[in-house]
Amino acid sequence: MSVRLRLRKTGTRNKPSYRIVATDSRCPRDGRFLEILGFYDPRGHQEKIDLERAKYWIGVGAQPSETVGQII
Repeated sequence: MSVRLRLRKTGTRNKPSYRIVATDSRCPRDGRFLEILGFYDPRGHQEKIDLERAKYWIGVGAQPSETVGQII
């Protein structure tokens, strides 16, 4: 199993917001996840992430997506 740190879409149509999650890379974008690490709101330019947990997942081999890597 390869773990990825990526965005999971939430919110309504035309008002997106995202959760930052650790998930199996084979699962769909909004599918099952292992842990919620934070959130990202592109409309309000707000973001919050648990950096200690993100460092843990990266330390055990998780690969962050391009967007999550920029947020971290």
